[in-house]
Amino acid sequence: MIADLIKRALYASGALGLLHRIRNRDALTVAMYHRVIAPSDPRWETCDPDYTMSDELFAKTLRFFKRHYRIVSLEDVAAARRGERALPPCALLVTFDDGWSDNADYALPVLEREGVPAVIFTVADAIGRDAAFWQEQLIAAWRAQRLGEADVATIAADAGADVPDLAGIARLRRVIAALEGLATAERERILSPHRERLAEGRRLMVTPADLARLRAGGVAIGLHGKTHTPMTRADDVDAELDAARRIVAGHLGVPPSELDTLSFPHGRWTPEIVSRARALGYALMFTSVPSLNRAQSGCADLLARVGVETELAQDARGRFRPDRLALRLFRRPAVRLG
Repeated sequence: MIADLIKRALYASGALGLLHRIRNRDALTVAMYHRVIAPSDPRWETCDPDYTMSDELFAKTLRFFKRHYRIVSLEDVAAARRGERALPPCALLVTFDDGWSDNADYALPVLEREGVPAVIFTVADAIGRDAAFWQEQLIAAWRAQRLGEADVATIAADAGADVPDLAGIARLRRVIAALEGLATAERERILSPHRERLAEGRRLMVTPADLARLRAGGVAIGLHGKTHTPMTRADDVDAELDAARRIVAGHLGVPPSELDTLSFPHGRWTPEIVSRARALGYALMFTSVPSLNRAQSGCADLLARVGVETELAQDARGRFRPDRLALRLFRRPAVRLG
C-alpha cells in the first residue's frame, strides 16, 4: 500500500513526466498491442487475456501517450530512417500484431476518435480466415471449457511437456511452449484428435475489407510473415518474407514494393534473417525486444518494441494506473539494434 502511494505521488507530482522528457527526449518508443475487444463482445470470453485489452482501457492508454509523447506515424519513422527529417522529442509509434478482426471492430474507432495513427502487422495466410492461430485456439477452448484438464494432460504427454505441479492455464501455457518446439507435422498429429473442440465458430481474423477500412482510418499495413511461424524455425524464410508481401499486396491492390515493413512473428529473428529481409527490400523491421530505441543520430531499421498489456496499465481492482504505466515505460533502457 505504501509503495502504491509513493508511485501515485511520483506521477501526480510531475516528477516522472519530467524524468521522461529529459531521459527519453531522443528515444523512439514503439508500443505493441495485439487484441482490443469490448467486454460485451462474445470474443472477450475466450480471448487470451495476456494479449487482449478492453476498448475502454485501450483508449486510456492512448490518452496517456498523447499526454507524455509526440505520437508519430509509420511514415514519420520511415522518413527518419531515410534521413529526410528527424523524429520529434519523445516520439511514440503504436503497433498491432497478427491481424485480428477486432483491431478493425474496436481498436480502429478508438484510434480515429483520439486522432492516433498506427500500424497493423498482419499474417498473410490468416487474412479472410475465421480460425485463430493454434495457440489461441487452445486458450479459447480452455476458457470455454471445451478442453479440460484430462485433454491438456493428454496433449502434454504427447508433446513431452514438462508440467510439474502446474494446473489450469499455467499448465496449458507450458504445453503450448512445448508444442511450439515441435515440427509442424508432429504438432498437427498431436492436436488433430482435439480439432472439433478447438473450433470457435466465429470470424476472428481480418478480411481484405477490414484492411481497407484500417488503411482509410490512418492505420498502415505491415507484414507479420506468411504463416505466423517463427522465422528462426521456418522451412522457407523467403516465403515468410517475400510471398507474404505478394499475398498482402494482392489483397490491398498495391505493388508489393509498397509493403516494406514487417514485425517478426513471435519476436524471433537472427542477424542472417535481418540481412535477408534487407536484401528483399524491407526498410523497417520490428522485434519484440522490450526496450526503447535510440534515435538521436537517425532511426535504425531494426527496432525494439514494448508490449502494452492489461497488467501493465491496470491494477487488480480494474483501475487504470498511469503511474504504473509511467514507471514501466519511462525507465526502459534505450538501445540501437541495427
